Amino acid sequence: MVSAGDFRNGITVEIDGQVLQIIEFQHVKPGKGAAFVRTKLRDVINGGVVEKTFRPTEKFPAARIDRVDMQYSYKDGDQFVYMNTETYDQVGLTEELAGEAMKFVKEGDICKICSYNGSVFSVEPPMFVELEISDTEPGFKGNTATGATKPATVETGVQINVPLFVNIGDKVQIDTRTGEYLKRV
Repeated sequence: MVSAGDFRNGITVEIDGQVLQIIEFQHVKPGKGAAFVRTKLRDVINGGVVEKTFRPTEKFPAARIDRVDMQYSYKDGDQFVYMNTETYDQVGLTEELAGEAMKFVKEGDICKICSYNGSVFSVEPPMFVELEISDTEPGFKGNTATGATKPATVETGVQINVPLFVNIGDKVQIDTRTGEYLKRV
């Protein structure tokens, strides 16, 4: 059991049958009245965000979220197939479930499959990936003091902005959380 007074960012609790992760919390002690905890919570199943307030003495059961490393094997129709590298078990997840997480992931990459009570609810891609540039305009010499960028398509088909010096065939590192170019490798 986790009391509202012990809330921290990232803790996952079960409130009214929903599995909620704490995004932000703030202990508030007004001049009059009792103290309370103001929180911003994200529903881990459907992704919705709600704001709630609690008394610091309220207690909630901690939700156990299982995160298993699995290798992305291939796409079969509208399903992404992952394999557990230890047990060789395979799991197929729909595009709706894997969705945005898969736009920077290529076959063979290790992802975290998140589940609650055996029910998979999301896929966490690696934080950083190295992908090859498959299409971009040729770089040109000129005013680069402004940090100018140009659009480029990576091998997974996603378009990102890269500096002018990046060319077709270059490998670049990308932050999957923001979709931003980090560096050339």
